[in-house]
Amino acid sequence: MAEDKHIEITEKCLDESIDAFFKSAPPLQDLDNITKKLENFVAQHSVHSESQNTKKVVCVTSGGTTVPLERRCVRYIDNFSSGHRGASSTEYFLKAGYMVIFLHRRGTAQPFCRFLPENPILECFEPSDDSGIQVCSPYAEAVKSAIQEHKSAVNSGYFLQLDFTTLFEYLQILQVITLAINRLGAYGMFYLAAAVSDFYVPWDSMTEHKIQSGPGGLAMQLAPVPKMLTLLRKRWAPVAFCVSFKLETDIDILLKKAESARRKYGVHAVVANELSTRKEKVIVVTDQSQTVIEKKGVGMDVEEPLIDFLIKEHAAYTFHQSHFVAKTSEL
Repeated sequence: MAEDKHIEITEKCLDESIDAFFKSAPPLQDLDNITKKLENFVAQHSVHSESQNTKKVVCVTSGGTTVPLERRCVRYIDNFSSGHRGASSTEYFLKAGYMVIFLHRRGTAQPFCRFLPENPILECFEPSDDSGIQVCSPYAEAVKSAIQEHKSAVNSGYFLQLDFTTLFEYLQILQVITLAINRLGAYGMFYLAAAVSDFYVPWDSMTEHKIQSGPGGLAMQLAPVPKMLTLLRKRWAPVAFCVSFKLETDIDILLKKAESARRKYGVHAVVANELSTRKEKVIVVTDQSQTVIEKKGVGMDVEEPLIDFLIKEHAAYTFHQSHFVAKTSEL
């Protein structure tokens, strides 16, 4: 009884902090358009299909959120996330037949463009003899491939891109996505690779204008970001398959924290990254195992075997859920 009461109080406090966050957040621009895009995208999938070719939908989040320090933002807190994990993972999900909602930080890595130079407009194109513009020969195939694959994914209805910059935008858009994907049940999946800020300045306590410099230091109180993952798993999309990420610089605490996160939030898998080796290998922590995933060779992506592993886990999960529902309906 005492434990149940403690859980009830904890959940009530979490609900209050989440409600306070959304109530104080600046209104999400273009909310109606985002909602309409998501509804149309998800409507292409039928959860009632019994076919082995049933399409699955994954929301891939990518890049890092910014934390504004002023309402008319000049300064903000950021992180180093480039979005390459999310961009490459999106490509492999699409190749596997998944429909992908790609929620990414503006200006970070994009699917199909990862092998282009940092300044593609300036480095991939050059003036032609007839005063026009042509693709430089070293990049001709890469540019052509990127354009074709992107157009193919979008035109097929399998790929939807949504973007964010701030923490407020990210969490509000994620909420809209989760409510849309919830209708898909176990066929929905979340691959939460975005680097989400742990602390923020509440909007209602944020200064309106640029913080002025002065002779002294700057003292600022940051509030902890409410753990939305708990709400996602319990209320927003409780049946969807959920994968979260844990990055640490200390390998000695990585697996312990990944397992703790899996238990705390009830996710189906946690991808554990150690900063210095994250591009070569990861460890996927589930309720049954800790599986080391390594890239297959030089020039290969670790995301390829990672997505392959997670797709198999998701398939097993949907199989289990469908049989559970079938047995329950017979009772």
